[in-house]
Amino acid sequence: MSDDTRSDLYAELASTGPYGVRPGHALITMVEPHPGHEYAYNRWYEDDHYYAGAMAMPWMFAGRRWVATRDLQLLRSPEKSAVAQPVTAGCYLSVYWITEGRYDDHMRWTVAINRRLNRDARVYRDRTHVFTAFQDHAATVYRDGAAGPRDVHALDHPYAGLVLEVIDTDTPEQCAGLLEWLRARHLPARLAGSPAALVTVFRPTPLPGDRMTYVKQVEGVGTRLTLLWFLERDPRECWEEHFTGLDTEIAASGPGRRVELLAPFVPTVPGTDTHVSALR
Repeated sequence: MSDDTRSDLYAELASTGPYGVRPGHALITMVEPHPGHEYAYNRWYEDDHYYAGAMAMPWMFAGRRWVATRDLQLLRSPEKSAVAQPVTAGCYLSVYWITEGRYDDHMRWTVAINRRLNRDARVYRDRTHVFTAFQDHAATVYRDGAAGPRDVHALDHPYAGLVLEVIDTDTPEQCAGLLEWLRARHLPARLAGSPAALVTVFRPTPLPGDRMTYVKQVEGVGTRLTLLWFLERDPRECWEEHFTGLDTEIAASGPGRRVELLAPFVPTVPGTDTHVSALR
């Protein structure tokens, strides 16, 4: 290539700073392709954006796409959600792990590359970001203790499903209490004997001011927690037994706590249009 890639800088940048494998941060993005654009959006994301807009970036070391077909969308709650309006909006979910301590470095790159992709007409317009946020890792709770895959493996291990849970509180103090209750009491009890192998808990962090204009600023900073339940069974098979009534339990556990979204997904099949015909 004739372009100057400034390769000498890469060795310099790699020689300093954190370079562990712990998922200290995540990008969690739930998107709704506009009606009539389902296939085109999926092909763009599978064939281009998953790589050029995510996995090729520094410090983003794991990723996975998930999909909610219409039957899975209809299992969601609550009916009136502060996250998704209507609650069925957002049929694709992508989750990425970012190396702990490298959020600022990654963000500089992602803002720059998305500006370039936008300039080069490699950004798909006919979609809506329903819930897109960079988040900081707060906790991981395991069903089986030291046995089984760790959270670092969660996006590569062949889990059969994922449940996205978003919980809001009224104040940062309430959010801190909620996190401690989830980590020490609620999640260990809920995971015991369940099809969920682990739950990761994240806190949203603000997007930079120079973000792309089609992505709205993050809501709930300081008062919201995002939970990812990694399932060893299809969520359709275990929804009623393990997730029905979860929002009531959260609300009853303390003041100001409310589930604003509980949404099941199954993994996409990379490189294919599997499930696209079942989105509507």
